[in-house]
Amino acid sequence: MKEKAEPVQKLYTRMRLWEFPDEYVIEPTDGSSASSSLSISLVDASMKLIDSIPECSSFRVPKIQMIFGVVGMLKLVAGSYLFVITERKCVGSYLGHPIFKVISLKVLPCVHSVKNSTPEQKKMENEFSRLLKVAERTTGLYFSYDTNLTLSTQRLYDLGNESKMLPLWRQAEPRFLWNSYMLEALIDKKLDPYLLPVVQGSFHNFQATIGKEIVDVTLIARRCTRRNGTRMWRRGADSEGHVANFVETEQIIQINGFTSSFVQVRGSIPFLWEQIVDLTYKPKFEIVRPEEAPQIAERHFLDLRKMYGSVLAVDLLNKHGGEGRLSDMFSNAMQPIVSEDLRYLHFDFTKICGHVHFERLSFLYDQIADFLVKNGYFLLNEESEKMEQLGVVRTNCIDCLDRTNITQSMIGRKILELQLRRIGVFAAEETISSHPKLDRCFRILWANHGDDISIQYSGTAALKGDLVRSGQRRVQGILKDRYISFKRYYLNNFSDGTKQDAIDLLQGHYKVSVGGDITPPSQTGGLEAIASFPLALCLVLIGLLLTTMSLGQVGNDPRHLLFSVVWGSISVGIASFVRAKGRIFCNRPRLQLHDKPGY
Repeated sequence: MKEKAEPVQKLYTRMRLWEFPDEYVIEPTDGSSASSSLSISLVDASMKLIDSIPECSSFRVPKIQMIFGVVGMLKLVAGSYLFVITERKCVGSYLGHPIFKVISLKVLPCVHSVKNSTPEQKKMENEFSRLLKVAERTTGLYFSYDTNLTLSTQRLYDLGNESKMLPLWRQAEPRFLWNSYMLEALIDKKLDPYLLPVVQGSFHNFQATIGKEIVDVTLIARRCTRRNGTRMWRRGADSEGHVANFVETEQIIQINGFTSSFVQVRGSIPFLWEQIVDLTYKPKFEIVRPEEAPQIAERHFLDLRKMYGSVLAVDLLNKHGGEGRLSDMFSNAMQPIVSEDLRYLHFDFTKICGHVHFERLSFLYDQIADFLVKNGYFLLNEESEKMEQLGVVRTNCIDCLDRTNITQSMIGRKILELQLRRIGVFAAEETISSHPKLDRCFRILWANHGDDISIQYSGTAALKGDLVRSGQRRVQGILKDRYISFKRYYLNNFSDGTKQDAIDLLQGHYKVSVGGDITPPSQTGGLEAIASFPLALCLVLIGLLLTTMSLGQVGNDPRHLLFSVVWGSISVGIASFVRAKGRIFCNRPRLQLHDKPGY
């Protein structure tokens, strides 16, 4: 790699947080020269650099703890909240630079000003601040103090010298900068050594031997923030073509002086559609403003081509029911815009591969091999001679999780074999499968990657994980998938609404208006205030139990037949009401943003 120029001022890697009654003071402790401490007022969240720590006294006894990064600040109705990293873990290296995972994220309130707020503002502040407790549990956050984790190896290599001299946050790709919105308050104060870029996604790597060579393989996922969210509450695209669950996945190898990487992307079907939860196991797919589908798809793929070059869109949906309608709409929207640089390919994963025959993905590879060979991958040797990746494969299924991850892992395997042959480590017919340790590590790498992306979008690990890990479908894996499916159902209906609100606050999709007429997130009335699915389920179960008991007593007293009919009717009535009023019982997002068409 080219020698990288150092940023103007290095990021602080260790800091001491002093919590005084009226201010927070963040003191760098990593030996940085000429470093000033950062003071943040608890009254109005104003910030300033100071040269020394304020004096302590019996009236100003501070709490002290170590922190490892400032993620940003968020302003709500009457106060501001500081996000800091209180625990980290080194998970590997990216091109020689340590990469850390956020283990613990803490929200520190600067809310003394709430004392002077109106009762309504205090109530709203309390409701919004509860969402920040959900935000503290955000998973899959990664960062580096030394290199730009938001950029792929190829884009990082192509950075100009002037760009390399900029602070890391200014080098970052905005769509993958998870804390972009929260950094704005600090950016205005020119606090570059404190501005830590954070990515949400996945980071895993391993080393394995191939003969006498040692290969280092890394897999990185970068989640886009433009339409971030949870599985049922973020579907399809917005009117600008930004899609839900858009993830850039980069597979990097380093061996024998060579560095090579390959980038793939996944993302939801790029037009307006939704799947609002209503307590059914599979809510209906609704296509919104279908007449706009071609224009929205065109905007989406124009954006992809600007960023990646040529694009091959691989659609893994089946052709039946709701999925079939979405797939047909996708195909029709693509017809006017396909070109030499943009291809669309439908592959009915379920019909061709079923639940066990995933070796049949070779049929898909045969259809895309020419695109992969033509557009290549990034490759760099010790003399800085390089070849570039000129295009990207974009894969989707309904959730862009399970079928997508299996397909991407197959493509990643094929590319790794091509790379190792090109470098001279593999013979012409040699494959990863002929090296058991490499094969096992590669499968686990992609399985862990799939689980991470799935947890962030659906709340659970990926389905078919046993297949990705071992190459075989087992009974235990099938039973685990049943459990995962049930857990997804529960989370999507009764948990993800609140989580979606928290995401929208953090990403700036929903901006709190201090003077506006806002309903607090959980302020509800009427039936919705008392409706509870667990309560309804309990009543149904009790009704069925009493019905069964009454039927058992019919032989002794015929009147029990009437009782069983009554209890059975009550149970059916409650169940029908729950089905009809599904959206009341579901944990829907309460921020008004979600009622806007096409968002």
